[in-house]
Amino acid sequence: MPTKITAIYENPKSPSTFEAGHQEQIALAKQIPGVTRIESAKVWPKEDGSETPAYRVLDLYFTDYDAASKAVTTEEAGAFVGKVFELATGGVRLLFTDVEEV
Repeated sequence: MPTKITAIYENPKSPSTFEAGHQEQIALAKQIPGVTRIESAKVWPKEDGSETPAYRVLDLYFTDYDAASKAVTTEEAGAFVGKVFELATGGVRLLFTDVEEV
């Protein structure tokens, strides 16, 4: 089954600094062996003007769990994760998920 690795970014201390490094982060993600697709999404502001529950989500898709597990052991993944933690000044959660096609 397809697998994805998701980075859920909490609201950063400086959104402009995050955005300035976001394209580099995506470029690093594209170099990870086995990545078949990448999706980046910015969380919409809340209607009442309060802080969003998260800032951005970045999804890296793989053919299966084994491919994702192997990919995270590579040098390219290490460079990507380094950038993730550099930008994630508000915190980040990283998840491996089983993609269920419906």
